[in-house]
Amino acid sequence: MEDTISAIATALGLGAVGIIRISGPQAVDIGCRAFRALGSKKLGVQEDHRLLYGHIVDNAGQVIDEVLTVYMAAPHSYTGEDVVEIQCHGGLQAMEEILKLTYQLGARAAEPGEFTKRAFLNGRVDLAQAEAVMGVIEARSKQALQGALAQQRGALSRAISVMRTQLKDLVVRLEATIDYPEEDIEEVTYNSACEVIAQSLQRVEQLLSTAHTGKIVREGLRTVLVGRPNVGKSSLLNRLLQEERAIVSAIPGTTRDVIQEQILIDGIPLLLADTAGIRTTGDHIEQIGVARSRETMEQAQLVVAVLDGSMTLQDEDLEILRALKGRESVVIVNKGDLHLQVDLQALKAEFGENRVLVLSAKTAAGIETFIQWLKTYVYAQGSAAEGGVLVQNARHAHLLQDAKISLDDALLAAHNHLPYDCIEIDLRGALDQLGAITGETVSEEIINDIFARFCLGK
Repeated sequence: MEDTISAIATALGLGAVGIIRISGPQAVDIGCRAFRALGSKKLGVQEDHRLLYGHIVDNAGQVIDEVLTVYMAAPHSYTGEDVVEIQCHGGLQAMEEILKLTYQLGARAAEPGEFTKRAFLNGRVDLAQAEAVMGVIEARSKQALQGALAQQRGALSRAISVMRTQLKDLVVRLEATIDYPEEDIEEVTYNSACEVIAQSLQRVEQLLSTAHTGKIVREGLRTVLVGRPNVGKSSLLNRLLQEERAIVSAIPGTTRDVIQEQILIDGIPLLLADTAGIRTTGDHIEQIGVARSRETMEQAQLVVAVLDGSMTLQDEDLEILRALKGRESVVIVNKGDLHLQVDLQALKAEFGENRVLVLSAKTAAGIETFIQWLKTYVYAQGSAAEGGVLVQNARHAHLLQDAKISLDDALLAAHNHLPYDCIEIDLRGALDQLGAITGETVSEEIINDIFARFCLGK
């Protein structure tokens, strides 16, 4: 924290503008020595948060680039420290020369995520808000962006704060009862404990209910199309992509490898994989493709089993349907534009009324029904909790699940009138788990691990 750090804050490569960020106690001094403003203005003397036009000049007096530079005084900056940002042309050479100059003038190279880590350590943001920064950067859909922005503005932190305040107050009252057992307040304390714990438990469960949606909108839904050869998997892929990505042929075994594409369907990011037709074959190359199909199916979050509706079920179809047991899946009866030979009622009886859909990849009939099914699957439990909170972070979901277990145990203990210290132990566990989300009870090792995943310059 005593060092001054610098890094390129924009993506490397050709661009109109590149930004070099400097933060720390020597930021203004380094900025003043490197930057020559046009006219009599001087960096750090003029009003902060105002852009100045000028040039970056090296130690030999040579102009490196024409730039705009801004000084942001502590604590009103991203890191909470003195910050200087240099906006230069976006060429790699210009940015690297300016960055090298900042090192020569006393800065050191920033570590991944160190700017945001300093913002956290300086109390500018809590840990949940800091993690939301990468959520904004990595957002693959509008929903993911909105969820990350709500978290960055403190929506999740406020929800956690409300619960921790109530639970801490209950712990204090329980400790008072333990310390002063002669007071006749035992029954009242148990009743109030149950009420507070139940309220917090309800809030935790509400947050957890958004984790399914949050994980999908942030990371994408790993979806695989499986089926025997010639059922229309590649045609369905092309229809969803609205382009001829996969070769479609009447010859069985045309698709011999896994074709993977990313697609956004009504705000839902899909990592969509088309696989080789699953069947017994003597062709060595096709055997490899079938093996990869099975492997991709094992790793998928959602399996889309495609059947040829114009034919009765074959042995390969039955094998694939058996493999769906215990998996998140939907059965697509393709070729719905032809006379159906598949027993739809039997399929619906086995897999559920809403998990068997009829469509035609050739004519697009029923595609909208499939898309609507996807939206229902993703958003079934609600897109966001109160305050716009969408739990997108796996660490947060894990901690909330642990907090739920602790609160469940505390509520059961209170209902059964167990000793107060038993209830208090579970409540303190929940407090620690909730506090780890915002960084109040998290170890330095975990903090370092979180920020190490950030990009350089952020």
